[in-house]
Amino acid sequence: MFTRPSLGHGVGLRPKHYGQFLDGAPDIGWVEAISENFMGIGGRPMAVLEKARRDRPVVLHGVSLGIGSTEPLDERYLADLKALIHRIQPAMVSDHLCWGHAHGRYTHDLLPMPYTRESLEHVVDRVQQVQSLLGRQLLLENPSTYLEFESSEIPEAEFLAEVAKRADCGVLLDVNNVYVSARNHGLDAQAYLDMIPTDRVGQFHLAGHQDRGAIVIDTHEGHVADAVWKLFRHAVARFGDVPTLIEWDEGVPELDTLLAESRKAQSVANDVLLGASALEASP
Repeated sequence: MFTRPSLGHGVGLRPKHYGQFLDGAPDIGWVEAISENFMGIGGRPMAVLEKARRDRPVVLHGVSLGIGSTEPLDERYLADLKALIHRIQPAMVSDHLCWGHAHGRYTHDLLPMPYTRESLEHVVDRVQQVQSLLGRQLLLENPSTYLEFESSEIPEAEFLAEVAKRADCGVLLDVNNVYVSARNHGLDAQAYLDMIPTDRVGQFHLAGHQDRGAIVIDTHEGHVADAVWKLFRHAVARFGDVPTLIEWDEGVPELDTLLAESRKAQSVANDVLLGASALEASP
């Protein structure tokens, strides 16, 4: 069983804004910290994270677990992550449905997986191992992709849903990534959302992208596109009031701009939820 915390809307904790989080308490429901940026370290970054955690919930989001890799799980990495979890007591812990390790090397990228029955068994087993080691449920995020494997037997959304069900983990549903991948592969983005079980989604991500016509690039830069806001409305209508993060990692703006984008997400969600309530109340 997966339990979704009620957090509202949040932003990523980025070095450009450390001073504002250290010296004050910006008006935001929660913040996301990239796990690897705080594992096994102290100093100012940890002081900022601990101050942010005293003021509000913190979510840890990893980028190098490599749950889909065939390399053995990195025991040192997991030990450092477990220590950080113990220290921060995050509301949620997440990573990506991808791989990035091969032959003892790490590519520093979130590479797509072949969605086969064999890889499904492999990922379920690894998620269960990680959750047992960490003593926490994991949320897996759908990646943005630019190619598909000919060997894939299962649609990505169905694959992710089955992993969540069988491993008893959560889903971090990146709405921008759904849009990017759907455009790149000629898929129906709303149909993707409709394949994800409503009781497994613990978090939404929203971000900017670059539309080049023939291909859409997930850049995490700029304001959320109108098409993604439209898809977000569909997501809220299906999944309800899910904690939502604005990701803005390139060309990071002033914190006020980031907070305004987060408030817009809250406003859009409220509008959808209010409309749904009105429909339920009508005779």
